[in-house]
Amino acid sequence: MLPAVLLDTPVAADVVARVRVFSDKVPDVSSLEAWKRSFIREDMTDRDKALAVWRSAWMFRHQDVPPNEYLQHEANVHDPIKLFNVYGYGQCCCASATVEALARYVGLSARGWGITAHSVSEVFWDGRWHMLDASLICYFPGADGQIASVSEISESISQWLKNNPGFAGNDRKLIDFMRNGGWKKGPAVLATCPFYDQHGWLPAATHGWYSTMMEYSRPDKNFIYEYGTALGYEVNIQLRPGQRLVRNWSNTGLHVNMKDGKAPGCIRGVIGQGDLRYSAKEGDLAPGRVGNGRFEYQVPLERVKEDALLVENLRVEGTSLRVADGGSEGVLVLRMPSSYVYLTGRIELKAMAEPGGEVRVEFSDNNGLDWRQVGRYGAGEHDIDISPLVLRRYDYRLRFTLKGAATGIDKLSLAHDIQHSQRVLPALATGRNTITFQAGPHEGTIVIEGATSPAHKGKNVLYTDFHPRVSGMRENMLFVGDTGRGEVVFPVSTPAAMKRIRIGAHYRARDKRDRLDVAVSFDDGRTWTSAGVLEGPTPGNSKYFILNEIPPDSRAALVRFAGVQYNTTGIFDLRISADYLEPAGRMMPVRITYRWLEDGVEKQHVHVARSEQETFEIQCNTRPVMRSILLEPE
Repeated sequence: MLPAVLLDTPVAADVVARVRVFSDKVPDVSSLEAWKRSFIREDMTDRDKALAVWRSAWMFRHQDVPPNEYLQHEANVHDPIKLFNVYGYGQCCCASATVEALARYVGLSARGWGITAHSVSEVFWDGRWHMLDASLICYFPGADGQIASVSEISESISQWLKNNPGFAGNDRKLIDFMRNGGWKKGPAVLATCPFYDQHGWLPAATHGWYSTMMEYSRPDKNFIYEYGTALGYEVNIQLRPGQRLVRNWSNTGLHVNMKDGKAPGCIRGVIGQGDLRYSAKEGDLAPGRVGNGRFEYQVPLERVKEDALLVENLRVEGTSLRVADGGSEGVLVLRMPSSYVYLTGRIELKAMAEPGGEVRVEFSDNNGLDWRQVGRYGAGEHDIDISPLVLRRYDYRLRFTLKGAATGIDKLSLAHDIQHSQRVLPALATGRNTITFQAGPHEGTIVIEGATSPAHKGKNVLYTDFHPRVSGMRENMLFVGDTGRGEVVFPVSTPAAMKRIRIGAHYRARDKRDRLDVAVSFDDGRTWTSAGVLEGPTPGNSKYFILNEIPPDSRAALVRFAGVQYNTTGIFDLRISADYLEPAGRMMPVRITYRWLEDGVEKQHVHVARSEQETFEIQCNTRPVMRSILLEPE
């Protein structure tokens, strides 16, 4: 059966959605389409497109300890748009996945390679493969001027090492050799590389010619590997009355790995220094890379019926909420979607209750399908820490159940620390800066994305948390079982009419007959519309489908992956994004507050945007040091 939609009638929640503020100094990479507009032109050759993909990948992603969200089977973040906007750093596998995904998005063939102690990507154009390393920021033009492939690089290096015994595996000897231009006397495939400096160091100076010699020295050990991703993340800043989002060009030391992993070195990095020395040359105007912001919601209780997902048996009394009929419980459900990953969360609750009365607080991170109790609270003020629940989430719901005739809520506010990249923020430069504000279309998104590996249980949601119907599939990685036939069906519902469904999947289909047919039903499975095919033969691939043909007023759907297996067929990662029209989405005045320093003096500029698209200018007389940008409904 299709799931019950939470609301019987569309809500009238005032919200301004898809809020974007960008400057003429920083490319907009808030979505795949925005990235494409920023980097790809129609007159580009395939080579030009591939190099634009590669350049954008290292402009917005620094080589560092990867962020672990545990939503994908390899734990790391491989979606390029999420990586650019939320983090700005990752490991070589993340860089390879970025190049693969963006190259395919603009119609190019791409693949990944595992080589010694490293991961790289290749893109196909002009009838051959070309290695583009967005992790260490390099590629290698051959003698013919063409960018070499992994195989060509490995063959050239391995032959040179055979002809020069004593260098293989000897980092010290290789480092000594590469100094003072010595690297130009090495393998011909590396001799014209434009990315080594005089002493053989690559742009970040963490690796150099000597490490290249090691990484490609064993052609027999290289292997093609899909550094896959389930695409679909977009920046969709939504603001309701009482909400404010501040993004800082600084951090307080918080990061997504802080509970069970390593901090990225760039959390204390300075742009233009250390291993971030290269970034300023490519227009990075931020002082650092990792940003910590705040997303806060002072819930306007007097208008909560307009802002909540569900309000039952509650009445407004002044600026408070009270149970309307003491014979039944009152219920309030709030949803908190965020474009940036939650790191902490607190609820400030002021409750009114007589003996026997209480406010029960529950939490859901699977779109309201299941609830876990946060606590029961009597009269008084309560400071409730929900950080363990919201860590690594982008969306959650709270349910407040009020028991007792005199029970009410006098104050309710939510506050979170979030993580975002500083690199993508709309920074200012010396002189005149043109800032563009855009809002709309006023849409929200319900996301189904959970780890397919049970090993990640307890660290984030699993795919099973979204109540799929599974038949003939193994539980781990959603691979087809021994019968050779299997399917998984996910129910998805939205608070209002769906606009589109976007599906990203990282999969395997080894045999040419192996496949997964992706289809959507809007009538409880009676009929199905094809969304795409995940076909073989491939040991690994990733695809992204967008279904725009949605029946009018549809608020529930089933998304089916039906697999056929002759060799190996299965899903590593998947994401389903159901975009819907916010029923009362509209343009509200949005206050934009910039803060920065000029010669150590605090500066501020406030602009109130009153239309869905407008521009304004900010003049900086000296080089600005960026501090923060605040967005809030006026």
